[in-house]
Amino acid sequence: MKNLFNADRLRLTARQLAGLHPRFDADAFLDHALRDLDTLELMDRLRRTAEAFDRALPLPFADQVAVLRAHAPQIGHNFVAIWPCEHVARRGLDRPDLALPALRDLTPFGSAEFAIRPFLERDPPGTLARLAAWATDPDEHVRRLASEGSRPRLPWGQSLRALIADPSPTLPLLTTLRADPSLYVRKSVANHLNDIAKDHPEVVLDLLAAWDRRDPRTAWIVKHALRTLIKKGHPRALALLGVGAAPRLAATLRAGPARIRLGATIEFSATLASTSPRPQTLAVDYVVHYVRPSGRDSAKVFKWTTLSLAPGATETLTRRQTFRDFSTRKHHPGRHRVELQVNGRRLAETTFTLLA
Repeated sequence: MKNLFNADRLRLTARQLAGLHPRFDADAFLDHALRDLDTLELMDRLRRTAEAFDRALPLPFADQVAVLRAHAPQIGHNFVAIWPCEHVARRGLDRPDLALPALRDLTPFGSAEFAIRPFLERDPPGTLARLAAWATDPDEHVRRLASEGSRPRLPWGQSLRALIADPSPTLPLLTTLRADPSLYVRKSVANHLNDIAKDHPEVVLDLLAAWDRRDPRTAWIVKHALRTLIKKGHPRALALLGVGAAPRLAATLRAGPARIRLGATIEFSATLASTSPRPQTLAVDYVVHYVRPSGRDSAKVFKWTTLSLAPGATETLTRRQTFRDFSTRKHHPGRHRVELQVNGRRLAETTFTLLA
């Protein structure tokens, strides 16, 4: 993704900005934006573009904002268009009267979810009041910003330590958005709640229990907001989704092939045979215990499916997974244990070996 900010795009940006203001110095912009570009990662390139704009157009902040408002529709890529928001956060922290309306206008082109966070740190009450107004905005991008910008643990974003410690100030925002018509907004609300649940599970469970889950939009948020707690087998979370009862099953789990090398795909197969006289709603997951260099393992829960199983019925599930290294997970050879988890209970297990 870092190549979104490549030399050709930056030259185009310089031409576009030069056409918007006679004092914009395109050479100064490119001199700074292209310097050591190959050594910079994605977010550093984004920040460098904002810095280059500031150097190339050394005008009062209000004049710069006017140029950015005109430029944002020209960018044509919703991630690249984050850099004007970055500039607003850099230069406008002392001018929230100008900066916050600018972020509201820029976010439909490139999300201001990163840029709003320094304002939440500087002035929580004032910024939260602005977000409360945005939560009812006609534009779905602005409504999403109210939730996404105030997420305590936004990926790639500045952590909001005060909201990690006490998430209560954002709960009214999420309640306002609990049945939003936009899936784009509802995903953000669910992710925000999932963030909070990592530190304050009971706060999230109390809030969601009070919502009217008969609305399918709200029910969707509740299901996705509880995904981490469901994977952990949290009893209240399971009960809230109607899968709190202990499953009455005969269950088996198999993995094949039994020995694989890095880069290969393995298939997990589970058989669930009901021993209940009543239908059962089942949340099915599987847990891979990854081998670590220390000799201990590290468990990760993967969502499989949610299903309804009739009395006496049998269901067979299959799932394929490729074992390859990622930046967030490096695999190590050895015997890996896999468990089948149903409604938070571990019912069966198998093993496979990852070869060196």
